[in-house]
Amino acid sequence: MKYVVVTGGVVSGLGKGVTASSIGVLLKAGGWRVTSVKIDPYINIDAGTMSPFEHGEVFVLDDGGEADLDLGNYERFVDSTLTRDHNITTGKIYQAVIAKERKGEYLGKTVQVIPHVTDEIQEWIERVSKIPVDGMFGEPDVCIIELGGTVGDIESMPFIEALRQFQFRVGSDNFCLVHVSLVPVVGAVGEQKTKPTQHSVQALRSAGLSPHMLACRSHAPLEQLVMDKLALFCHVTSDCILNLCDVSNIWHVPLVMQEQGGHLAIMRQLKLDFRKLDLESWAHRAHKWDIVTEPVNIAIVGKYTGLGDSYLSVTKALMHSAIAAERKLNIIWVEAGLLEETNISEDPAGYADAWDKVHGADGILVPGGFGERGTEGKILTAKYARENSVPFLGICLGMQAAVIDFARNVLGIKHAHSTEMMPNCPEPAIIFMPEGSTTHMGGTMRLGSRRTIFQTMDCKAAKLYNAVPFVDERHRHRYEVNPEMVERLESAGCIFVGKDETNQRMEILELEEHPFFVATQYHPEYKSRPGRPSPPFMGLVLAASGQLSEYITSDAIYLRTSAPGGFLQSPLKAIKEHKKGNQQ
Repeated sequence: MKYVVVTGGVVSGLGKGVTASSIGVLLKAGGWRVTSVKIDPYINIDAGTMSPFEHGEVFVLDDGGEADLDLGNYERFVDSTLTRDHNITTGKIYQAVIAKERKGEYLGKTVQVIPHVTDEIQEWIERVSKIPVDGMFGEPDVCIIELGGTVGDIESMPFIEALRQFQFRVGSDNFCLVHVSLVPVVGAVGEQKTKPTQHSVQALRSAGLSPHMLACRSHAPLEQLVMDKLALFCHVTSDCILNLCDVSNIWHVPLVMQEQGGHLAIMRQLKLDFRKLDLESWAHRAHKWDIVTEPVNIAIVGKYTGLGDSYLSVTKALMHSAIAAERKLNIIWVEAGLLEETNISEDPAGYADAWDKVHGADGILVPGGFGERGTEGKILTAKYARENSVPFLGICLGMQAAVIDFARNVLGIKHAHSTEMMPNCPEPAIIFMPEGSTTHMGGTMRLGSRRTIFQTMDCKAAKLYNAVPFVDERHRHRYEVNPEMVERLESAGCIFVGKDETNQRMEILELEEHPFFVATQYHPEYKSRPGRPSPPFMGLVLAASGQLSEYITSDAIYLRTSAPGGFLQSPLKAIKEHKKGNQQ
């Protein structure tokens, strides 16, 4: 097993996750099987109880693990399926150590950070790195480990020490350390400063780890003199310094690393045989994103719009769909709370501006969320999209908002609501799931991959999924549509075209006589990939750009399912060319 470790210095948020993911893309393009591990030094067991404002989105895995958003980057870039154990936290490590101590596994020893905690970290990495994540049998070839936080943080010290020991445990030919750092420009002179990177590397080396490569983030390309200075003071050769300056989209990052020979430096360090990389489809996508000009405007109506990372998987899924639909994505962020009628008097300017954004959108997306704040705004958004035939996609709470609107304004149940927001609601449209917990938060929801069975093939959702009988998608919710209200909803035109295996849990909603009004209880964004867009997101973008009807015809479904690769580059273009050929 070969290991690539990615650390960060100077400041957080430099893009360690994208760097680690891009290394995975390069190695996979060379034919190696790749897996990923993310180390988060926080004491939380996982990211499930964190606010999106605190740590960005919570990424949900197939096995129900609630993980750091960087695992989403890994899955999207490398097209893998990770497990909860691929996200290591301080909380998980100490939980495992304490459990062993309680069982007496340390044979009376005094349990200490060294060696017991550091040994647990190393054993965890070795165990998890052997799990296949690409759907094939056998162990992966390379494991890419990202250490979260910044070198020098007190909470990351046990992990730094564990990795120091780990390099000797696996051998120098099986260990490559890539350090991501910042080269800022300070003052009006515009000089690129290397001192922060020098100090960061010095801190890393003082802990016993010497980087084999530097990945230097900067706004503009680094000058050669700066590169030479970094090589001299940071104890690396100049061909092992990558300059990851700002690019137009993150899909360019693996291409920039390849152009600078980053893959060659990794191969040399790990004693891998040199191979030609197949990045043709990746490069096509990166360059296509830059040249597409026809816009599609999608409004995201949420409560965490102040931090883009709160909806990272949602925005990535929209990007995947937009590039497949050959449209330039323009996301319009709308704070759901501003749409509520209380703001007519409290904040009239904010209220008017928020609704102007919604009215100007080609399509509307209401993502998931928790809590009462902004919920009425989401319900009003669903009502507007329903009444004005605007393409709409609701996810999790977005679906529940659509159901509440329908119950109130079509069925006439004026006080319909969710028991999450109104515990004593007399006629709840949304109720707490029986298996949920009211006393514990972490890992107590309906989580992970669950099956949804289509009730009919004659619906937009089934056609978007290429007319398969069922789909497996990831969930994260505590509340569900009230089964006792389903018959009344469906009789009025709110049709649940997808249900779970018990036929009691509503999974996909569609409205009759609407160009595109689809909502899902699950989170389809988690399984969207750059070359394989999520079907509900694809449907929203296509409907918003006037291309949906052509995409969901029987001939188009047949083409998508029968063609090699499923038209990963331009499905619509392939369909049009096929029809043109038939006409000729």
